[in-house]
Amino acid sequence: MLEIKPLSRVDTDIIVPGSKSITQRALIAAALADGQSTLVGPLASEDTAYTSKALQSMGMKVEQGEDEWQVNGIGGRILSPDKEIFLGNNGTATRFLTSFVALGHGLFTIAGEKRMEERPIEPLMSALHGWGVDIRSIKNSGCPPLEIKADGIQGGVTTLPEGKSSQYLSSLLLVGPYTKERALLHVEGEVPSKPYVTMTLAVMRAFGAELKASDELNTFDISPGRYKPCRYQVEGDASSASYFFAAAAITGGRVTVKNVPSPSLQGDTALVGMFEQMGCTVEYGDGITLHGPKELRGVEVDMGDCPDVAPTLAIVAAHAKGRTVIKNIAHLRIKECDRINAVLTELNKMGAVVTEREDALIIEGYNPDKPLHGAEIDTYEDHRIAMCFGVAGLVTPGVKIKNRTCVGKSFPDFWERFGWLY
Repeated sequence: MLEIKPLSRVDTDIIVPGSKSITQRALIAAALADGQSTLVGPLASEDTAYTSKALQSMGMKVEQGEDEWQVNGIGGRILSPDKEIFLGNNGTATRFLTSFVALGHGLFTIAGEKRMEERPIEPLMSALHGWGVDIRSIKNSGCPPLEIKADGIQGGVTTLPEGKSSQYLSSLLLVGPYTKERALLHVEGEVPSKPYVTMTLAVMRAFGAELKASDELNTFDISPGRYKPCRYQVEGDASSASYFFAAAAITGGRVTVKNVPSPSLQGDTALVGMFEQMGCTVEYGDGITLHGPKELRGVEVDMGDCPDVAPTLAIVAAHAKGRTVIKNIAHLRIKECDRINAVLTELNKMGAVVTEREDALIIEGYNPDKPLHGAEIDTYEDHRIAMCFGVAGLVTPGVKIKNRTCVGKSFPDFWERFGWLY
């Protein structure tokens, strides 16, 4: 168990690891390309290790250097692995590789940890059925483990039913250039987390894909072709940066994250603007600099496009004056844990007044008559819960983080870099 030491004020520059979301998309595109690509500044973590290992089991090579990875793609000629593809609780890889393996020939099984068996994937399965893929949920639950009898993807027209994750759509888009017929994709209903779809399109185009997308991101026309090997720079991870921006916000200090650019491919940079609404000052130049105010104020925000940083905002809101309402975050319930309920439960332990709705969190701001107090924080095996409550401990004595190693999923040396704040 790790006890966080409070400090009076943060004042530092920091570099965060590469974006997990971009790294996983670039790995898929590079693996499908015909030849060697170089990923510059990718994220080495538990999740990307699962993805890399799975790709290597299917004939690709991923050579990981300190700051550059060499990925030898084999042009979509995917080999059947000797055993099931186990992906832990890596939701992104599970969804991406479900479509990826369908390009191969033979029997593929995709499995994961118990929590992954509770995370739905039926909308993606439905869309793949429309493209002629023989796929089933082994336990008939609409969740992994999955069995895919692969014989390539026919393509043509398919529809993705309205789902709670943009990853279903990104999974289909990434394999679109490799379908036998021209890939035409329609999405029913609202597309959640649209910046992640825009990110996918940007990565695809960087690797040479040609496609057309409607302004609403619900209709796609993907030209047949092949990804081209390239040298690809991965941005610093905006989700990881959120904890350091939050540290500046709640201590009235300063943090400059030097390797998250503006503009960015990552929708999670929207959090910086939300902190501005709470009273922070932001500067854009060599990275992004955030100055915390003397007093934070509550806000009402829609975080449908940046759900991963909603827990971070909730922590800061508990130290602000007034009520904060975080809306449109229902899809947080199917992440590594039910993050809405986890944030509520752990903030309540610290004495915060928090209520939940099916798709929202309502946080009553700081009350000087009832100040927050320390608590032992359960992390639910969820990296983002551990990291955001680490921030809470910077201003509230006695915050202790259980199972601190779960941060390895996205940010293996988080606690070391967190120590640089002192």
